[in-house]
Amino acid sequence: MKEIKLNIFEQIGSSAAVSSEDGEILYGRIVKGLAEKDVRIALDFTNIELITSTFLNAAIGQLYNKYDSPLLRERLKVENMEKEDLELLKKVVERAKEYFKDKAKMDASIKEALGDE
Repeated sequence: MKEIKLNIFEQIGSSAAVSSEDGEILYGRIVKGLAEKDVRIALDFTNIELITSTFLNAAIGQLYNKYDSPLLRERLKVENMEKEDLELLKKVVERAKEYFKDKAKMDASIKEALGDE
């Protein structure tokens, strides 16, 4: 399997991975890589000093709407991410899986909680 390494610092041009816009850019590149057969994508977080859930949701969380967990586990890996950021990523992935498993139900629950019925 061929590996494509995406250096996050180079992709977003900053040591702060915080905006959903930057996350969307990375998401697009991941999807493009996953469209190729027999390609594994390595996300390299070298030189990234700050990561937010907003960025991770846009870049990685929404992948669970398009791909299943086994495929992502096999073809997407994370390198050089700080331990606390890995914990944040794990939470984002768990929430994304739960959300996309039953999106309509989750949207209804959110609306009800916010009183937007």
